[in-house]
This record gives sequence, structure tokens and C-alpha cells, in this order.
Amino acid sequence: MNLERFVRDDGRLARQYDYGDETVLAVDFGPAGADASVDVVDGTVIVVFDDEQRELELPADVEDAQAFIRNGVLTIEMEVDA
Repeated sequence: MNLERFVRDDGRLARQYDYGDETVLAVDFGPAGADASVDVVDGTVIVVFDDEQRELELPADVEDAQAFIRNGVLTIEMEVDA
């Protein structure tokens, strides 16, 4: 699933910030995301909330990625191959 579809399906707000060799994605899940969990496995971000699982494939040029959720906002920090 790409980012546009990931956010469009439920009307979520998303932003992408590019900082040279790092890209940050922020997706607002709102109150439903307060109890969500997230993990990055083999180039895929997996978000589980409300008995639902969503997956987001990371771009091929990502060397390393970390993801976390705070206050319903998913943040994905990615180091990209420059």
C-alpha cells in the first residue's frame, strides 16, 4: 500500500518532510491511534489498531527506518540513500 492510499482510505492527514538524507512521514490517526502499535519489518511499516492491521511499503532507497506512535500520530523516520 502506498502513502496516498494509506491516508485516503480513511481521510487521515499525512505530511512528508525531506531533510537531505532523511525523510520523515507523519500520519495522524486521531483518537483511534492512541492505543495503536507499530513496527518496521523488512521494509514494511505495520500498524495495528482497533483489531485492524495496515501495512505501508517503504521506498526502495530507504537504508534504515524507525517508526513510533505518540498521541495518535504515527511518525516514520527514514534514512535514504543519497
